[in-house]
Amino acid sequence: MGAVERNGYRFEPEFSVIEQNGAIHVYKQGEFVEELQFDFKGKFPEMDQIEQLIDEYCEDKGI
Repeated sequence: MGAVERNGYRFEPEFSVIEQNGAIHVYKQGEFVEELQFDFKGKFPEMDQIEQLIDEYCEDKGI
């Protein structure tokens, strides 16, 4: 799962299959902004789940 770029922001997901959780690290112009944490079930998080979290973040922040 690679990074997603939106309106000058870069979203880099990472996850742990063992712990069934993950995070999306948010960067703007190469500088860390914040971390979005999430949980999932299965072997890996669905890309739709990652996209939805990013969409919600962008909507909340007016990006």
